[in-house]
Amino acid sequence: MRLLAVDLGDKRTGLAVGDTETRSVFPIATLHVPRGEGLLAAVIDAVQEHGADTVVIGLPINMDGTEGPRAELTRAFGDQLAERSGVPVSYQDERLTSFEAEYRMRGQQVPRGTDAHAAAVLLEEHLDTR
Repeated sequence: MRLLAVDLGDKRTGLAVGDTETRSVFPIATLHVPRGEGLLAAVIDAVQEHGADTVVIGLPINMDGTEGPRAELTRAFGDQLAERSGVPVSYQDERLTSFEAEYRMRGQQVPRGTDAHAAAVLLEEHLDTR
């Protein structure tokens, strides 16, 4: 099964793809589109372009395990995405994925931000929990 991971942000959103059979994961893009209709359309385009069977969205859970307003916004985006794309959406706890991505990329020359790499970490964690 082909998966598309989304590290959702207000201004930048990271995307990664992976496969459940090979368990391979690759960061693919950072979308520089603010949250809203434009971002929704861009993610739907990525779903179609990469043939994703499922979308995994990082869920911003508080360090104490509770869900706050950011998680609510994320779930609303996921509901819209599932409805418009026809592809199921699941959620993965994204706590510390950006930190892990930055740690892995220490010393590398990476253009602005780690959003796509954070999406890859998120997807790796999702595959590990399956």
